[in-house]
Amino acid sequence: MSENENAPAPKRAHRGAIVGGVVAVVVVVAAIGAFVWHEQPSFCNAICHTPMDGYLETYEATPGQPATDKWGNPVADASGMLSAVHRANSSNADCLTCHQPVMSEQINEGMEWIGGNYTLVATDGNPDGVLTERSTDQLTEARGIQGDQFCLNKDCHNMTREDLTAMTEVETDNPAIRVRNPHSWQHGQQACTDCHKAHRASVLTCTQCHADMQVPEGWISAQEAKLLPNQA
Repeated sequence: MSENENAPAPKRAHRGAIVGGVVAVVVVVAAIGAFVWHEQPSFCNAICHTPMDGYLETYEATPGQPATDKWGNPVADASGMLSAVHRANSSNADCLTCHQPVMSEQINEGMEWIGGNYTLVATDGNPDGVLTERSTDQLTEARGIQGDQFCLNKDCHNMTREDLTAMTEVETDNPAIRVRNPHSWQHGQQACTDCHKAHRASVLTCTQCHADMQVPEGWISAQEAKLLPNQA
């Protein structure tokens, strides 16, 4: 066999190496792109949690402007929804800031999605149904933290409950709050999420008994909250 007959083999090997390199680059770029998209709210809405349109709308709402909650109910001011406030006030706040992708949670949620074992609530604003909220216990259990640590931590609100109580007493212009500080434990320890809501108007639960409490802009009273569909 002549040398000329053997010549194409190195060329084919070289061409194969180039093709393999290109494929590897494409795979790496695609993986990076997928990871970047994974960090965006649109990923959660498009891939895993199809009925999350209502949640995404609350995240994209503009504080100070009218909006709708996760059920499609009107909200006078999006400042009452923490998802909108956190997005507007922080350059890196997204879904994963609160819904941290702990592996055990992702596996559990992935299994729920595959099996369709998630609970949907149909409303006038979202007739196709919307996912129910995650409770604070559900959001904290897999991370080994409890209660206040979900909000009061070095990466979010770097203070203790005592610091928060003292700050409320000093910085409010509402005389009713000065007398009945909602961050104190006068009725036992309350969870932050009892009042502060991410995807619907926050609720001043003190108004259950104290009618003179001034409801913050964009918030609703306890009585108004009871009229909303499905409080879960």
